[in-house]
Amino acid sequence: MATVFLGLGSNMDPHQNLRLAIRELRSRYGPLEISSVYENSAVGFEGSNFLNLVVRLNTEESPTDMHVQIELIHDLAGRERGKAKFVSRPLDIDLLLYDDLVLDEPPITLPRRDILEYSFVLRPLQELAPELVHPVTGLTMREHWQQFDQENHPLQLSELVLTNR
Repeated sequence: MATVFLGLGSNMDPHQNLRLAIRELRSRYGPLEISSVYENSAVGFEGSNFLNLVVRLNTEESPTDMHVQIELIHDLAGRERGKAKFVSRPLDIDLLLYDDLVLDEPPITLPRRDILEYSFVLRPLQELAPELVHPVTGLTMREHWQQFDQENHPLQLSELVLTNR
Protein backbone atom coordinates (compact mmCIF):
# COMPACT_ATOMS: atom_id res chain seq x y z
CA MET A 1 0.00 0.00 0.00
CA ALA A 2 1.40 3.41 -0.98
CA THR A 3 1.38 6.49 1.20
CA VAL A 4 0.31 9.48 -0.85
CA PHE A 5 0.28 13.21 -0.18
CA LEU A 6 -2.08 15.49 -2.09
CA GLY A 7 -2.13 19.28 -2.15
CA LEU A 8 -5.59 20.86 -2.29
CA GLY A 9 -6.41 24.48 -3.04
CA SER A 10 -9.31 26.71 -4.01
CA ASN A 11 -10.10 30.39 -4.36
CA MET A 12 -13.64 30.08 -5.72
CA ASP A 13 -16.16 29.08 -3.02
CA PRO A 14 -13.20 27.49 -1.21
CA HIS A 15 -15.08 26.27 1.87
CA GLN A 16 -17.61 24.42 -0.27
CA ASN A 17 -15.11 23.08 -2.80
CA LEU A 18 -12.52 21.91 -0.27
CA ARG A 19 -15.25 20.11 1.69
CA LEU A 20 -16.39 18.48 -1.55
CA ALA A 21 -12.82 17.35 -2.26
CA ILE A 22 -12.38 15.89 1.23
CA ARG A 23 -15.73 14.09 1.01
CA GLU A 24 -14.86 12.63 -2.41
CA LEU A 25 -11.34 11.61 -1.38
CA ARG A 26 -12.72 9.85 1.70
CA SER A 27 -15.31 8.00 -0.38
CA ARG A 28 -12.55 6.77 -2.74
CA TYR A 29 -9.64 6.19 -0.34
CA GLY A 30 -11.00 5.91 3.19
CA PRO A 31 -9.45 7.69 6.17
CA LEU A 32 -7.43 10.84 5.52
CA GLU A 33 -4.97 12.80 7.59
CA ILE A 34 -5.64 16.48 7.00
CA SER A 35 -3.33 19.42 7.69
CA SER A 36 -4.44 22.81 8.88
CA VAL A 37 -5.86 25.05 6.18
CA TYR A 38 -3.75 28.03 5.16
CA GLU A 39 -4.74 31.23 3.36
CA ASN A 40 -2.42 32.95 0.93
CA SER A 41 -2.53 35.49 -1.85
CA ALA A 42 -2.95 34.31 -5.41
CA VAL A 43 0.42 33.58 -7.04
CA GLY A 44 1.10 34.70 -10.60
CA PHE A 45 -2.14 36.65 -11.07
CA GLU A 46 -4.54 39.04 -9.36
CA GLY A 47 -7.35 37.14 -7.71
CA SER A 48 -9.03 36.18 -4.48
CA ASN A 49 -6.95 34.56 -1.78
CA PHE A 50 -6.54 30.79 -1.89
CA LEU A 51 -7.16 28.28 0.86
CA ASN A 52 -4.68 25.39 0.76
CA LEU A 53 -4.01 22.20 2.68
CA VAL A 54 -2.36 18.81 2.33
CA VAL A 55 -3.86 15.38 2.93
CA ARG A 56 -2.19 12.03 3.49
CA LEU A 57 -3.87 8.80 2.43
CA ASN A 58 -3.03 5.19 1.64
CA THR A 59 -3.95 3.49 -1.60
CA GLU A 60 -3.34 0.49 -3.81
CA GLU A 61 -4.00 2.64 -6.90
CA SER A 62 -1.19 3.59 -9.24
CA PRO A 63 -0.30 7.27 -9.73
CA THR A 64 -2.00 7.12 -13.14
CA ASP A 65 -5.22 5.74 -11.65
CA MET A 66 -5.09 8.39 -8.92
CA HIS A 67 -4.71 11.09 -11.59
CA VAL A 68 -7.93 9.86 -13.20
CA GLN A 69 -9.78 10.03 -9.86
CA ILE A 70 -8.41 13.53 -9.19
CA GLU A 71 -9.70 14.72 -12.56
CA LEU A 72 -13.15 13.29 -11.77
CA ILE A 73 -13.21 15.26 -8.51
CA HIS A 74 -12.12 18.40 -10.38
CA ASP A 75 -15.07 17.87 -12.72
CA LEU A 76 -17.47 17.61 -9.76
CA ALA A 77 -16.25 21.00 -8.54
CA GLY A 78 -16.81 22.54 -11.98
CA ARG A 79 -13.18 23.06 -12.89
CA GLU A 80 -12.74 23.95 -16.53
CA ARG A 81 -9.69 22.74 -18.45
CA GLY A 82 -7.78 24.65 -21.08
CA LYS A 83 -7.41 27.85 -19.08
CA ALA A 84 -4.12 29.52 -18.25
CA LYS A 85 -2.05 28.02 -15.42
CA PHE A 86 -2.35 31.03 -13.12
CA VAL A 87 -6.11 31.64 -12.83
CA SER A 88 -8.80 31.43 -10.18
CA ARG A 89 -10.17 27.93 -9.78
CA PRO A 90 -12.86 26.16 -7.82
CA LEU A 91 -10.53 23.28 -6.96
CA ASP A 92 -6.97 22.20 -7.57
CA ILE A 93 -5.75 18.81 -6.36
CA ASP A 94 -2.12 17.95 -6.99
CA LEU A 95 -0.39 14.62 -6.46
CA LEU A 96 2.65 15.71 -4.43
CA LEU A 97 4.28 12.47 -3.31
CA TYR A 98 3.62 8.78 -3.89
CA ASP A 99 5.83 6.90 -1.44
CA ASP A 100 9.39 7.74 -2.51
CA LEU A 101 8.65 7.34 -6.21
CA VAL A 102 10.54 9.63 -8.60
CA LEU A 103 8.65 9.87 -11.89
CA ASP A 104 8.46 12.28 -14.81
CA GLU A 105 5.78 11.01 -17.16
CA PRO A 106 3.43 13.90 -17.99
CA PRO A 107 0.96 14.71 -16.69
CA ILE A 108 2.52 13.16 -13.55
CA THR A 109 5.76 14.42 -12.04
CA LEU A 110 6.81 13.00 -8.67
CA PRO A 111 7.79 14.47 -6.38
CA ARG A 112 5.90 17.55 -7.47
CA ARG A 113 8.16 20.59 -7.81
CA ASP A 114 5.61 22.76 -5.97
CA ILE A 115 6.74 21.19 -2.69
CA LEU A 116 9.97 23.19 -2.70
CA GLU A 117 8.58 26.28 -4.47
CA TYR A 118 5.46 27.29 -2.56
CA SER A 119 4.90 27.84 1.15
CA PHE A 120 1.25 26.84 0.79
CA VAL A 121 2.43 23.33 -0.18
CA LEU A 122 5.52 22.90 1.98
CA ARG A 123 4.09 24.26 5.25
CA PRO A 124 1.08 21.94 5.48
CA LEU A 125 3.16 19.02 4.17
CA GLN A 126 5.78 19.47 6.87
CA GLU A 127 2.98 19.86 9.41
CA LEU A 128 1.70 16.36 8.55
CA ALA A 129 5.08 14.71 8.00
CA PRO A 130 8.00 16.74 9.38
CA GLU A 131 10.43 13.81 9.28
CA LEU A 132 9.42 12.66 5.78
CA VAL A 133 12.49 12.66 3.55
CA HIS A 134 12.17 14.29 0.13
CA PRO A 135 13.04 11.50 -2.34
CA VAL A 136 15.31 13.74 -4.44
CA THR A 137 16.98 16.14 -2.00
CA GLY A 138 17.41 13.74 0.92
CA LEU A 139 16.28 16.45 3.37
CA THR A 140 13.26 16.19 5.64
CA MET A 141 10.22 18.37 5.10
CA ARG A 142 11.07 20.12 8.40
CA GLU A 143 14.57 20.94 7.10
CA HIS A 144 13.14 22.28 3.85
CA TRP A 145 10.65 24.44 5.79
CA GLN A 146 13.41 25.79 8.02
CA GLN A 147 15.41 26.77 4.91
CA PHE A 148 12.40 28.22 3.07
CA ASP A 149 12.06 31.98 2.54
CA GLN A 150 8.98 32.25 4.76
CA GLU A 151 9.12 36.04 4.97
CA ASN A 152 8.58 36.51 1.25
CA HIS A 153 5.92 33.80 1.03
CA PRO A 154 3.53 34.60 3.89
CA LEU A 155 0.73 32.31 4.98
CA GLN A 156 -2.09 32.83 7.39
CA LEU A 157 -3.90 30.08 9.27
CA SER A 158 -7.49 29.87 7.99
CA GLU A 159 -10.55 29.61 10.19
CA LEU A 160 -11.72 26.66 8.06
CA VAL A 161 -11.24 23.38 9.91
CA LEU A 162 -11.56 20.09 8.06
CA THR A 163 -11.64 17.10 10.40
CA ASN A 164 -9.62 13.92 10.10
CA ARG A 165 -12.72 11.74 10.48
